Amino acid sequence: MRLFMLACILLLSACSAKTPEHVKPVSNFDGPRYLGTWYEIARIDSRFEKGLSRVTATYTARDDGGITVVNRGFEAASGQWKESVGKAYFVDGKDKGHLKVSFFGPFYGAYVVFELEREGYQYALISGPDTSYFWLLSRTPTMDEKLRRELIDKAVAKGFRREDILLVDQTAAP
Repeated sequence: MRLFMLACILLLSACSAKTPEHVKPVSNFDGPRYLGTWYEIARIDSRFEKGLSRVTATYTARDDGGITVVNRGFEAASGQWKESVGKAYFVDGKDKGHLKVSFFGPFYGAYVVFELEREGYQYALISGPDTSYFWLLSRTPTMDEKLRRELIDKAVAKGFRREDILLVDQTAAP
């Protein structure tokens, strides 16, 4: 039993360090500048976000050097806000946009910032451990359409499937 537990822990640790083949974390990452609220502009839908609009991710510093993550979105079917709170830690040092994030106890997954607007940290492209996880985040609930298309094109060039990427409605009123 202990061997099985150790194998599971090692496997989960490997998932948090894994990145898609053509996706590389940004360097010269500034964690404090990244903190705050981001709006989800586009994503590849996952079971934990299915049906959500007005999705935000808010990042705050933790006393242990990590980051608290609060994901929030409105579920029209139930008429309720859904919220999930997690924690994230840097994988390869605080100057790289590569973190491991957990919303479920000791289980961590990769969070890779692979494109980032450098001047004001106004947008970011995020990947999980493989190309079935993708987010385009912005500091504002809307984004210039031309810029949005360019950023999605960059993601597609990295291996994300265009037909899987959906635009997130940030205007739907609860």
